[in-house]
Amino acid sequence: MARLAQKDINKNRSLGKKLRTRLENTLLYIFLSVFGIMFILPFFWMVSNSFKTLKEIYTWPPNFIPSSFVWQNYVEAWNAAPFDTFYLNSILVSVAVVIGQLLTASLAGYSFARLRYPGRNIIFLLYLSTMMVPFTVILIPLFVQMRAFSWVNTLLPVIVPFLFTPWGTFLMRQYMTTLPKELEEAARIDGCSFLRTFWSIILPQTKPALATLGIFTFVSSWNSFQWPLIVLGTNTVKTLPLGLASFQAQSAMRTPWHLIMASSTFIVIPVLILFILGQKYYVRGIVTSGMKG
Repeated sequence: MARLAQKDINKNRSLGKKLRTRLENTLLYIFLSVFGIMFILPFFWMVSNSFKTLKEIYTWPPNFIPSSFVWQNYVEAWNAAPFDTFYLNSILVSVAVVIGQLLTASLAGYSFARLRYPGRNIIFLLYLSTMMVPFTVILIPLFVQMRAFSWVNTLLPVIVPFLFTPWGTFLMRQYMTTLPKELEEAARIDGCSFLRTFWSIILPQTKPALATLGIFTFVSSWNSFQWPLIVLGTNTVKTLPLGLASFQAQSAMRTPWHLIMASSTFIVIPVLILFILGQKYYVRGIVTSGMKG
């Protein structure tokens, strides 16, 4: 009888534990769902307004679903400003910065993580300390330097200074320290040089970290506004954020919010597609980059 009673008690405890776990998971899912809706609501509102007429945008109470989808807004927005030039400039700048940062950060990360030489840790800490300097502090000296190079009003000022990244170097260094040393030892036995070992052995193992760095860099470069506003003046070299701002400033009377929402939507789409395609590597890179180091 005692054993039977103890068995029933253990069964009730197990059942209570399962119910408590399900309740906690349900509450967690509800909280995360509400939190997610709060974040996605502005994006949904932007897309919704991009299909409305200007009159419908100003109606009260507002309609989340347009009464009729006006696809012509996207055509008018695209033709209202040279967005094809803005798109080309943004793609050129973002891709160049991403390639540059991936190359320099992976090489520097490999040096700080796997090579042994005097002063390595001190150099690494000094390099990371540059992250504590706000960009506004170096903005004026950097502009003076760009003007001395005659780079103002070209795409070079928004590419060259951003080909190096302390944060990306830190990310790559942390990830590379998690890789087993046996990979390098086997490559050295086969006669591989440092660069061959890096290119053929180490770099293919760092795809999650490279994807994470690439996504962050692309989004940052794609959305950059302050520095391009200072060094880019004409429409031939403006990027999308500047083009959108100048497009909004063109309206002398009523702001064409339906066209601005449409242009904002097709500006966001490339970033959204990139994040969706690289989400798996992005999450894996964030999780594993801080496991060891």
